[in-house]
Amino acid sequence: MVDGQSWGSSDHQQDSNLENPTTIQDIELTGFELLPALRFLFAFGLGMFFFLVPVTWNGQITVPFDVVASAISTRFPTLVGAVGIAILALGAGMSIVAEFYRRGKLSMTDETAARINLQYWETSPLFFALRVSGLFVGSILFLNLGPSVIHKPNVGGLVWNTILLSIVVIIPLGAVFVNLLVELGGLEFIGTLARPFMRPLFNLPGRAALDSLASWIGAFTVGYYVTYNVFHRGGYHKRDVFIIATCFAPVSIGFVGVVVSTLELLDIFPLILLSWIIATVVTGSILVRIPPLNSVPAEYIAEPDPETVFTGSPLEYVHFAFSQAMDEAEDGKVITTAIQGLIDGFKVIAVILGTVVTISTGTLLLIDQTNIFQLISTPIAPVLSVLGVPNASLAASAILISGVEQISAAAVVANSDTLTRFFVAVVSISQIIFFAASAPMMVDMFKQIPIRFRDLVVIFCLRTAVLIPIAAALMHGFNMLGLLS
Repeated sequence: MVDGQSWGSSDHQQDSNLENPTTIQDIELTGFELLPALRFLFAFGLGMFFFLVPVTWNGQITVPFDVVASAISTRFPTLVGAVGIAILALGAGMSIVAEFYRRGKLSMTDETAARINLQYWETSPLFFALRVSGLFVGSILFLNLGPSVIHKPNVGGLVWNTILLSIVVIIPLGAVFVNLLVELGGLEFIGTLARPFMRPLFNLPGRAALDSLASWIGAFTVGYYVTYNVFHRGGYHKRDVFIIATCFAPVSIGFVGVVVSTLELLDIFPLILLSWIIATVVTGSILVRIPPLNSVPAEYIAEPDPETVFTGSPLEYVHFAFSQAMDEAEDGKVITTAIQGLIDGFKVIAVILGTVVTISTGTLLLIDQTNIFQLISTPIAPVLSVLGVPNASLAASAILISGVEQISAAAVVANSDTLTRFFVAVVSISQIIFFAASAPMMVDMFKQIPIRFRDLVVIFCLRTAVLIPIAAALMHGFNMLGLLS
């Protein structure tokens, strides 16, 4: 212990069935081993450099993530577009095979089905239709077919030249470095350090930090599966799961890169990441203490396996985190891990790209041809004006559209001033609930709680109401410091 200070020992708000706190000194920690330590430090340092370290490129301050992604997109647009069409075809084709197999209209051995992981491609009828439609819409855009309205710069032009190209490049590229962080100890290191703060701030077990980090640096689907598995092992009760899914399963850092790229704000990517963390933490700490989240029963569906509460000084926790990281990096292989990340990135794209292309095109057509979102967002615009958000009406429309699909929301304000784009970026990536993907998956995956669409609508509205003043304050603060000029 250092100066008698202790982390992770908050007695208030502890579940009644938590074990008595155990000191880190009682744990047999992994001793220092050179190779695992070097693997962890290499992967962690490389990931932090790629996503967070400012560099000067073509006279602008940006991050290596932006430099590499922009170079690929601008130098090989036709190739990237062709890859996009191939991925749309893969997603649609595999979804059709999975659907036919599920309905018994396609004969296949269980071994073959497992080998091609057909379960991964199964989805609801709605998202099956969206994936297949995505191939149709993408082909029209790629081959310049159909009515001229779909090819307008603020409709098909944005979908193809900004959204699709960004997704095809950014998610696989980000997945390479994300996988290095996950598989070589970075996830365990950060997650362990976060454990002492989870209970006092969010009324959650410390292990919940790992679920959130899995979403943040992997994908929200990864976070959900982590939560699902722990829930069914008795590590979480129903309230824990509801809180994690709706407050701490954000979109991945790669997807944030796509949104930020659509808004042409990659030069301030670290600033947006910082804002995203602040907004998510503050919003989560508020919402866990009010209905409907604080009224969900603390019921387990399996034999309870509550987390042991560890106490220790900050220095002891760093040692504990480093030990956990080395355990994870023990058998890791850098090249294999990077290649697997690239493959996983393309698999994620194959699942989401058709949905994004279909919804983005439809949403942008609605925006171009109607004023429906302006009408719905009318009550929000005056609030944004009072808070000093420029282009208040447009920003209000965008943050409602992000409840359907964030990239479409970004596209709406892509040509606005920097302050508006920054505000919409922070709100949209922090809302967590979006009804194109995360909401249906929550409802389907956590039936035992249950999570219902009406609950998600209420929580989405509450999150947005809390996020608006937070994002506005961050926007004005960073602008005063000259960081958004």
